[in-house]
Amino acid sequence: MNDSFIAYIQQLELIAFFSGFPLVYAIVQVLAGSFQNKNSLVNRFASSLTYAYALIGLLFLGFQLKKLYPNYSISGINAHVQHPYLVIWALTAMLFCIPMLAKRGRLALFHSLIFLIPIIPDLFKGNASGANFLQNDMKVYGSSLILNVTVIIVIVAISYLLSFLKKQLRSD
Repeated sequence: MNDSFIAYIQQLELIAFFSGFPLVYAIVQVLAGSFQNKNSLVNRFASSLTYAYALIGLLFLGFQLKKLYPNYSISGINAHVQHPYLVIWALTAMLFCIPMLAKRGRLALFHSLIFLIPIIPDLFKGNASGANFLQNDMKVYGSSLILNVTVIIVIVAISYLLSFLKKQLRSD
């Protein structure tokens, strides 16, 4: 991995999209475990977690394509992608919209844990620049939490809207 500023920016992009998912996943699963009602809103959130993670992967793909525009060549991709293995790993998040993988929420959790690793070295840097890096990481992590919560709320809202429309069509 490259130690350049561009590589650090791409690392922040990966943190921004994916690192908030493990905390959102944990909170939703704890809340879903405390409710016994199968039809509760929290259980709908729990069942939508993997689809939200897949949508985050799709949003990341869109962001990467926007950055690459208009140079979609191999050389353009090589110039913009500083962490190719992490980017490929991030793009595989879209696979969680496949029903077989969507049923395995823990797999999405384990998939997203890899994006917390770039934060760990900044926790242990003792100099002033380490504090600045950590401050940037935490701001971006907060943004990631907001993004992940927003995406899951949108997924659940669409789910409720579709079920409402389905009931309306059946009653007519």
